[in-house]
Amino acid sequence: MNITHVILYAIVPIIVVMLLGFVTGKRGIFTGQDAKKFNKVVLDYALPAALFVSIVQASREDLVKDIKLTLVSAIGIMACFMLVYFVFRLFKKNTGADAAVSALISGSPTIGFLGFAVLEPIFGVNPRVALVVAIVGIVVNAIGIPVGLSLMNASLDKQADAQGATKKKHESAWLPVLHALEQPVAWAPILAVIWVVIGIPWPDYLSPSFNLIAKANASMAVFSAGITLSAIKFSMNWQVVLGSIMKMFVMPLVVLLLGLWFHMDAENLKMLVVAAALPPAFSGIIIADEYNTYVATGTSSLTLSVILFIGCCPLWLWLTNLALGMA
Repeated sequence: MNITHVILYAIVPIIVVMLLGFVTGKRGIFTGQDAKKFNKVVLDYALPAALFVSIVQASREDLVKDIKLTLVSAIGIMACFMLVYFVFRLFKKNTGADAAVSALISGSPTIGFLGFAVLEPIFGVNPRVALVVAIVGIVVNAIGIPVGLSLMNASLDKQADAQGATKKKHESAWLPVLHALEQPVAWAPILAVIWVVIGIPWPDYLSPSFNLIAKANASMAVFSAGITLSAIKFSMNWQVVLGSIMKMFVMPLVVLLLGLWFHMDAENLKMLVVAAALPPAFSGIIIADEYNTYVATGTSSLTLSVILFIGCCPLWLWLTNLALGMA
């Protein structure tokens, strides 16, 4: 893989569009509320359309190859998720809720927003890219978020009991799972996989109707990310640095080692490692803001990780190629 190509075609466009969103946010042209609306368009319409139309054009043979991809994604990402939780739980000032938010941020890649924007310029527009984005997205949204909310709610309940406050009834962990599966970004790729397994031919003339909105996915997601970052007050401390290191270095390393151990398909492994090296999931910031927990440190870690990604993307591609060559 030509590193110059990766930088010019995958990294630079993201920086340019994200900076454009950042500048418009700083100038007050768009606000954080506008970013939330853009995000809704991405998550509810553009991304599901992109995932569906890409996956239905795959074959059963492609899906069989991706069984290892699913296992490595689930094991690798959730292992790192729990590692972040337990490491940040060791800090004396952190509560269990703080650690849970740390896991939701530094233990989850922002696959829904940057997945296609990063992977397609590097690996091309093909169904395998969509499968990586879909599988990692389902792991993050249908497994990671419910686990994080359960850990957070347990901590908040414990704090309320200790303070003698009236205990607030929190949702069951299963409700976030069901809620996640109700979202188009979750059920659209699942429906597409079922379509392929059944063997229903996909008419080519239907694709343009999906592609028109799907093409807005990457650009709108990156632009919205810039607006979101413009509203963040950055501060540096050890937890910010540690969170960024665990997200940008530990997670890709764990996924790479697991992929080599499972003897994953080389191209799938490269895509998965790059996906694992993406900056933290913005959903973690949204949850942190909603619960007013760990907001400043979490958002600062996100900002630092976005900056580190400029170098981490080509670095992990090079290391993965090197590891595959030695295997």
